[in-house]
Amino acid sequence: MKELYEKMINESVAALQADIDVISKNRYNDFKIVDAKPYADAVAGMTCADGQAESVIDLHKKSVESHYKVLTSVAETIRPEDDPFIEHYQTPPVLEILCEEDGEFAESMDAFIKAIADNEALIAKESIRRYGGFYGPTCVVDFALMPGSTSNVVNQILQTIDIPVMHKQAILSAKSWGMNTSYGVGDAFANAIEAGATAAEATQKEIEALQMIYKEPVEAQGKLMDDAGHSSFDVRKFMLGYKKEMTSVVKAAMDDGVHYGNIVTVPAYCVGDIGHHIGQASYNMCKDDVILAVIQATAKVMEASLKANVDNFKTPYNVLSLATGSTACAAEYILELDGFNAPMVVDLLTKRFHNFVQQYPTRGAAAELHNCDFMDMIYRGYTSINNARKARSSQKIDLVPKAAGFDVDLSAIAENEVLMNPQRYTYPACGITVRFSSLMRLADYPCLLTPEPVTATMMTNIIALNKEVPGSPVRGCKNCAACMIDAKHEYCQWKESV
Repeated sequence: MKELYEKMINESVAALQADIDVISKNRYNDFKIVDAKPYADAVAGMTCADGQAESVIDLHKKSVESHYKVLTSVAETIRPEDDPFIEHYQTPPVLEILCEEDGEFAESMDAFIKAIADNEALIAKESIRRYGGFYGPTCVVDFALMPGSTSNVVNQILQTIDIPVMHKQAILSAKSWGMNTSYGVGDAFANAIEAGATAAEATQKEIEALQMIYKEPVEAQGKLMDDAGHSSFDVRKFMLGYKKEMTSVVKAAMDDGVHYGNIVTVPAYCVGDIGHHIGQASYNMCKDDVILAVIQATAKVMEASLKANVDNFKTPYNVLSLATGSTACAAEYILELDGFNAPMVVDLLTKRFHNFVQQYPTRGAAAELHNCDFMDMIYRGYTSINNARKARSSQKIDLVPKAAGFDVDLSAIAENEVLMNPQRYTYPACGITVRFSSLMRLADYPCLLTPEPVTATMMTNIIALNKEVPGSPVRGCKNCAACMIDAKHEYCQWKESV
């Protein structure tokens, strides 16, 4: 298994480092899609180990290859306002391929679409709660089954119908880790209410929107982008080109017995580095030296921690848990260098959220999703760091937190010239909030801290070992940070996942 762990680490580090290197090199330049080729090359180097399904690895590799090929054929660059949607053009075509190739799955999809309308009361309740901020800060596209998320609502609807369990799981996966369009539950409702509709009329608008993304996913995403003013390229042309490129590899995965839930998810999460994580918004954000240093140092903490523990892992999930846990520790540790900690930030961002709802009732459905990701990450890191501080007591020794039971090496932070000299980036005698302010910028965009390229690569490796088991959504309690303030545990669906 050690060879497998090393493969997971090397492939994941290569993907993340490709992003960081490109951003570091080009952060003062105008973004061109071809800038992202190093990431595409890193993914092309992924291999299939003994015991892994090559069909799953191929879904990941072919998706990145197809995404890069088609995207460079339809555009030279992408404006920042359009780049978040780059990850939302993969699941719709793949979902359509599954329905076209498997009539029984298409019938199950029709049953689910009908059930959306049959659950009018549920749709109304969840839309009203999301609109009014009932659940507090909410990641509407959460990969878990958090209250207020689209996957939470989809799961509740799926529980009311009688279709094969595998089909239920695939439909659920398609709107969790799989990103079937950019739509988030409650958006149509909120806009209808603010435009003067009654609650009943707004609920019908919501039902129509939810049904549309499953009836005709590609066209639905096209319409959503029309409404959003997307102008960087022809999104329909991209999705049709991507669908053509991906049809054979999707069919191969179906023939190989890969769970449909994995087929709709694996191709989506791995492409966002091309045009999104490597994109103009990232370049602009990382013009700030401290922000870039946070990303660079966090990546080094992860890499050092993974490589130091390669002989200690017992399962592939250990590798993933340490990867995400180590970056959480790093982010929290940097936060604490300026005298802040996760409970303070969760309190701040939660209070801000409730004011934000009142100021912007038609806020985008996904507005606070990355704030939620950031809070969950630092809260996880806080738990580990806090335990390590208590265990160290007053001893003058290095702080070594544990993530998933494994030591985290924080030395890359102490060795980072920028992070250890914040006075150089503000009024020098008062440089006590510099790192915190940079982390607040990253609170809106923590993708390379969580870190998404690593999670995508490692999850594909894990799914390739268990192709018949759906890898998403997360079927477990996230220990979410928001629950420190908003008591919403009883609205979570993690134990009831189909």
